[in-house]
Amino acid sequence: MKKISIYLLALVGACTTAFAQVDRSKYPEPGPAPQINIGDPVTFTLDNGLKVFVVENHKLPRVTYSLVLDRDAILEGDKAGLTSLAGDMLTGGTTTRAKDELDEAIDRIGARISVSSTSASASSLKKYNDQLLELFADVLFNPAFPQSELDKLKKQLISSLAAAKDDPNSIIGVVRNAAMYGKDHPYGEIETEKTVGNLQVDDFRDYYNTYFRPNVAYLAIVGDITPAEAKELVNKYFAGWQRADVPKHEWPAPQKTQGNRVVVANRPVSAQSVINIGYPLDLKPNNPDVIAVNVISRILGGGSSGRLFLNLREDKGYTYGAYGGITPDKLVATLNASASVRNSVTDSATREFIHELKRLHEKTITQEELDLAKAALAGSFGRSLEQPSTIASFAINTEMHKLPKDYYKNYLKNMDGLTLDQINNIAANYVRSDDLQITIVGKADDFADKMNAFGEVQFYTVTGDPEVNMAITDASVTAEGVIEKYIEAIGGREKLTAVNSIRLVSEAEIQGMTVSIEQLVDRNKGVAVQNTKLSAQLLSSVRVTKDAVTVSAQGQSQQLPADAAAAYQALLDIFPELSYQEKGAQLELDGITKVNDEDAYKVKVTSGSNVSTEYFSVATGLKLKTESELAGETTMNNYATYEGIQLPETITIVNQMVPLPLKAVTKEVVINGEISEDELNP
Repeated sequence: MKKISIYLLALVGACTTAFAQVDRSKYPEPGPAPQINIGDPVTFTLDNGLKVFVVENHKLPRVTYSLVLDRDAILEGDKAGLTSLAGDMLTGGTTTRAKDELDEAIDRIGARISVSSTSASASSLKKYNDQLLELFADVLFNPAFPQSELDKLKKQLISSLAAAKDDPNSIIGVVRNAAMYGKDHPYGEIETEKTVGNLQVDDFRDYYNTYFRPNVAYLAIVGDITPAEAKELVNKYFAGWQRADVPKHEWPAPQKTQGNRVVVANRPVSAQSVINIGYPLDLKPNNPDVIAVNVISRILGGGSSGRLFLNLREDKGYTYGAYGGITPDKLVATLNASASVRNSVTDSATREFIHELKRLHEKTITQEELDLAKAALAGSFGRSLEQPSTIASFAINTEMHKLPKDYYKNYLKNMDGLTLDQINNIAANYVRSDDLQITIVGKADDFADKMNAFGEVQFYTVTGDPEVNMAITDASVTAEGVIEKYIEAIGGREKLTAVNSIRLVSEAEIQGMTVSIEQLVDRNKGVAVQNTKLSAQLLSSVRVTKDAVTVSAQGQSQQLPADAAAAYQALLDIFPELSYQEKGAQLELDGITKVNDEDAYKVKVTSGSNVSTEYFSVATGLKLKTESELAGETTMNNYATYEGIQLPETITIVNQMVPLPLKAVTKEVVINGEISEDELNP
């Protein structure tokens, strides 16, 4: 036992010594780059020009077919939305199968088929190869483009566009691209309800006949298949695909910004600012610097170890996450860096973004940062090889982008060979901290005046148009006159003053459910009530008097604090514009701007602590939109006449309490009707 004890003590001492020799404050030295064993594709080309790549992988009895069309970027113009829906239209049914039949046939063999405007893929077990390709070919070569499918898809896209108008992350993409490229560039144009509404079945048929051609197509086949089997199947199902000339398009590169440019899209209801900083540059996918640029992108903002994340989140606490990097592109490459931050630190966060770009330009990358970035990229590269789609894209990219044949085999080796001097020199070449486009979506009043420190501030609408705030040259136009014109436009002061009560019922759709909103106002009794119902069920009720606002829901009632109550108390004035002068409201005319492509007078209304901005049509005098910090943004459309008074048929509400824009359609209006005591005391 004594010998055993001595042995154990000696063993523990040896282990302790061994552990003591490990410096855990340092990362272990990276090993040599692993050898990447990617099978060389067997390639052949059909007489119609279709280029085919076959990569054998017999580990699993599956086969994946990936098709890519190599066309130039196109400008969709007044049909923007065409390419977004093209793939769904191709899978919306064929001349031999309705969509339901097609979906059922695909499910029956456990397959997957997907199509976009420039690609298509299909996969299944090997034993279903013939059935899969018969279905795939049917989709690709016999599309029916049914009108019913287009109607459904247009409705869905228009709905998503409406939601995107209130998503700051969607807005910043629209504004950034429109400002950087211009709307007459494929990367700058945007989809709108109008352009989507313009789409017709013939547009998709024309697009298909123009661009779906084998002579600009690449087909990668990966999986449990031999080259001989693949060649037989491809000839059987793709040889009849007819080639044709495909149009070429050239687009000018965006001009370099002379000095920083600050582009602001005002969103008054935002509690946070979304910041995007970047610029276009020339970096094709086959540029020898791309691998090094990927490493630099990782160091800048490729995750929790990136400089942007460590600075803006970990050090400053401005955001939950900050990211960025450079994306190569055969037309226009871009550097992008972005984060969502508190409105109050928008300028400070912008300064830190620029600081980190400047540091990279000044060749400050350390060996530790380089090693970490290499390790992270090597890990993600290795994991990606588990997906058949990755191997397919490697084969297609090598040919389409004219990459070296051993590009992906040597990817890790070439990345591992990058030295610190090389990385810093390439970073200095591609990363700059001046001539930037700084795009911000947020509540402009909280930060816009501070952004002049970074460059000229330009205001854009949330739909990517320069905000035109035209000066009013006619001295006879005043804020008071604009309000009076509105009063006359909707019925006149005498008629509006005679309205003592109103019952207004509207409906809105929320997540597929129809919600009814009922507003009751009795001016003589000084009470307003707003009820929200789902079918017959009362979800909530708000009772408003000049002294208190009480909210009731699920059997519980709560009186709102004064600041929150103020927004609801505006309901007591059926037409508040009538009493602006009586209540001492201050009116300020702030020029003419655009609201939904219509010239509108912009009037700032200050009543006590409440401040709102009202927009009135120059042509008709009707109110088009109102903005306030308390109530958010309300847009009015499609006025209709009720007993000689014009009221909006549709209102769209956006505020912090509503996750998506709430579009309410008027269903009932009763003016000076009876409202019972029970209704006013729910």
